[in-house]
Amino acid sequence: MTKLRLLPLMTCMVLPLLNAGCSSDEDDIRAHQGDGGAAGSAGAAAETSFFVTSDTSATADLGGLKGADARCQRLADAADLGPRTFHAYLSAERDPEDENKTVDARDRIGNGPWYNAKGVLLAENLSALHALSGDAELFLDEYGNKINGQWQGSPAPVEHDVLTGSAADGTLLAGKTCADWTSDDSDMTAQVGHSDGLGPSMNPAPPYNSWNSAHENESCANTAPRGGAGRLYCFAID
Repeated sequence: MTKLRLLPLMTCMVLPLLNAGCSSDEDDIRAHQGDGGAAGSAGAAAETSFFVTSDTSATADLGGLKGADARCQRLADAADLGPRTFHAYLSAERDPEDENKTVDARDRIGNGPWYNAKGVLLAENLSALHALSGDAELFLDEYGNKINGQWQGSPAPVEHDVLTGSAADGTLLAGKTCADWTSDDSDMTAQVGHSDGLGPSMNPAPPYNSWNSAHENESCANTAPRGGAGRLYCFAID
């Protein structure tokens, strides 16, 4: 019996010399959890179901809702976020599938839960989402980077204005969608939210704290003035 018990131990001592090796329970756990770095990032990426676009748009002409959705999907695919369908959080006065209907941003992003690119829970559901304030640590781009804003230490320029065309509850704000995201008219404006939930001098008071409905931008022709860059919020609907 003693000799039989020694056989596995002797095997584990000899096999490494043949590059076969023996794994322990600790090794198995590490293999499943990852040691951080690439493995950890891959796990977070697979869970990512929300992000702020890393790219920007000089105007609010996004090619309509379909163009905005395609932009979200392209960025998600480039970041290898898995087989998910992403939609832009945007309201519109006419549904491209039925012009007799309006579109509320909250109705086109699924039901949650949503996680950011670091695997941190953004919100469990629509109610929790619309109870949030903006937060530079939560509202990250698809690679887990913070968006330039009013937070302490942020690089310039401020780019925390995110296009939504929506009221704070996620419903349409009529006249603030740049002709349903098809216009770069300097006489039109769009409603934006603050991804970091802050106003000038890091002011967290309403409406500066709103992630989806802080103020209107200067015009559809130029998203930069007042702190924007034509970014979008993208949510996985599945």
